[in-house]
Amino acid sequence: MGSDSETESRSIKERRNLISLAPIAKPLAGKKLRKRTLKLVRRASESKCLKRGVKEVVKSIRRGEKGLCIIAGNISPIDVITHVPILCEEADIPYLYVPSKEDLATAGATKRPTCCVLILTKPTKGELEQEVKEKLQADYNQVVSDVAELTSSLI
Repeated sequence: MGSDSETESRSIKERRNLISLAPIAKPLAGKKLRKRTLKLVRRASESKCLKRGVKEVVKSIRRGEKGLCIIAGNISPIDVITHVPILCEEADIPYLYVPSKEDLATAGATKRPTCCVLILTKPTKGELEQEVKEKLQADYNQVVSDVAELTSSLI
């Protein structure tokens, strides 16, 4: 249970993150979807089903790999990632913005803030255990359906 000062500082931090969001950050994940998405990123990172950074993500999309693209909304300058949603749309890959690049990096098990990640449907090397694969696939399907629902509400 957190104290009032912790709650206040957390809400100030969230407000600061929302202020620093880029105007193109749509569809933006709500609180519940963001939590579920970052949990999926963490699981994908553990399973080696994750591409981190603009360069790796763009290369994977151009090679035809499928998955879910998560983009940080507080990137500056915004020109670094403006082409990623267009590539995702052309390749029929769902994408979603989260407010913080720091949270995205923490979930992806890196210390450095990350602009975007691509959660792959299959690991890059080797095979996963059946139980891990099923759990990851279930989480992936849940988040993708939520993203599709969010995207359809924007149109």
